[in-house]
Amino acid sequence: MSTVPKVTDLLNDDTKSLVRELRKRIEERLSVTSRQVSFDTAAAQRIGRVVSMTGSQAVTLLEIDEVDAQGLLSRSLQMGAVVKIPTARSVVFGMISGLTIPMPALESGQPEGRLLELELVGESLVDEQGNLSVMRRGVSTYPALGSAVYAAGPPDLRFVYVREEAAVARIGSIHQDRSLPAQINVDDLLGKHFAVVGATGTGKSCAVTLILRAVLKRNPNGHILLLDPHNEYHRAFGEMANIIDLQTLRLPYWMFNFAELREVLANAGARIGAAEAALLNDLITQAKRQFLGSAAEGRFITSDTPTPYRMNQIVGYIDEILGRLERPESIAPYEALKTAMATLQNDVRFAFMFDKGIATRDTLASIVSTVFRVPVQGKPLTILDLSAVPSEILNVVVSVLCRVTFEFAMWSEGKVPILLVCEEAHLYAPESAEAGFEPTKRALARIAKEGRKYGISLGIATQRPAELASSMLSQCSTIFAMRLSHERDQQWVRAALSDGALGLLDALPSLGTAEAIAVGEGIAMPMRLLFDDLPEDQRPRSATAKFSTSWKEDMADGEEFVHDVIDRWRRQRHDGP
Repeated sequence: MSTVPKVTDLLNDDTKSLVRELRKRIEERLSVTSRQVSFDTAAAQRIGRVVSMTGSQAVTLLEIDEVDAQGLLSRSLQMGAVVKIPTARSVVFGMISGLTIPMPALESGQPEGRLLELELVGESLVDEQGNLSVMRRGVSTYPALGSAVYAAGPPDLRFVYVREEAAVARIGSIHQDRSLPAQINVDDLLGKHFAVVGATGTGKSCAVTLILRAVLKRNPNGHILLLDPHNEYHRAFGEMANIIDLQTLRLPYWMFNFAELREVLANAGARIGAAEAALLNDLITQAKRQFLGSAAEGRFITSDTPTPYRMNQIVGYIDEILGRLERPESIAPYEALKTAMATLQNDVRFAFMFDKGIATRDTLASIVSTVFRVPVQGKPLTILDLSAVPSEILNVVVSVLCRVTFEFAMWSEGKVPILLVCEEAHLYAPESAEAGFEPTKRALARIAKEGRKYGISLGIATQRPAELASSMLSQCSTIFAMRLSHERDQQWVRAALSDGALGLLDALPSLGTAEAIAVGEGIAMPMRLLFDDLPEDQRPRSATAKFSTSWKEDMADGEEFVHDVIDRWRRQRHDGP
């Protein structure tokens, strides 16, 4: 009986060579597919398969009954845990956003289906050599129905979360694996604004300090302005910070635009109606032209131009007007305006608005250089202590600072990138139209919407995101959400996020102190993290008072203590004599 020849026996040498080449390519492709399943085969364990796909959501049917002895699967089946799904061209990473048993068994031991709801958040492409690219946001190749789903082991988590780049800085550790660092990408974090939100006592101020210290460690010649309304941060940055308080603050009245100055005068008792406002606007413009003298020729000068003028000259103009008025009802508003100006000049709390010398000087360049640290000279951060600024004009002062920040960045054409950090931002940019100072909201909203074009980054910290102007939070591309108990605050944070990991935010009410859900452009992937501990000498002064400790013993030097407090109160200083 004759033997049937093999197919390869019928091929010539050239064809055999071609077949060998094709076989080699097929084997390489199979090898690539094998590597797609796990880039650490020892840690790869199949947990189920995809049974439903809807947009960026996938449903996985679990195929395992028990967790392994090492607890790998128990960690992999928690809310927010990462899983991986191989496709023909990539490895897709998803986060668990829901756990369901749709048909619970009536008796123990009966079979029941268990489902994982996944948010697909990123992918890593596989090249022809089987190498995985750095994980990127979004998914270009979706898993097919029936695709295997694998638990993500420690090597997978390191691949997803950890970056070895110059612009990356550590701020904490990953909740799923405390040995892995939680990192921020400085350029992405600052280039598109960020926010830290959390209820009081959650460690929000420490988180802000950690983030800023991490940024400055990588960028020692930065330019950061921190608005501190409660004098919390004066010791948190040591020699890196230039502290400006009410005693060293210089914000002369002529830097205020007309709307800001009008608000200050109104709070001091002036009655400025439409007629008085139009006249005052014109008088300020005249005074600025007179101060400039011949330099004003050919220039467009308005009451908003940041040019010095003499307040006493405005008073002189008003006296001339009063000399021509006869009716008492016409005189009253101008008398009130003069009184308000005198009140401001004589009130020690407003000394930062008036030069101590007799002559009015143009100090704008010096003020801008000091506030924005140009040059840095070893102090890249300015902490502006606003705790002693009169509450009635706090919003006005913030308006001036924010507006000057934007205009300096715009006219410097973005050559000096600036980070403006607004602590307790809801105090001076509230959502309510009746609350706050409208020019402050407009100045901050302009920075939020247009600032990145001119190199301004906005950092927002607030304990009540629901009370913050919506245009602020919606412009922050990275959000660190700490524990929020109020349902309205949680809803506002969810509404501000466009990332695909909204399921993580269900943990907001149960987060521990110093824990946060981080979502956005400034991090590699949505994560739950634990911020690093700060040394005692680097912590902001925001700890809750220890009532039980303080009330155990009487204060022996109580009278001396009270006198010292009153002295500092009257001098408007936080330090000693």
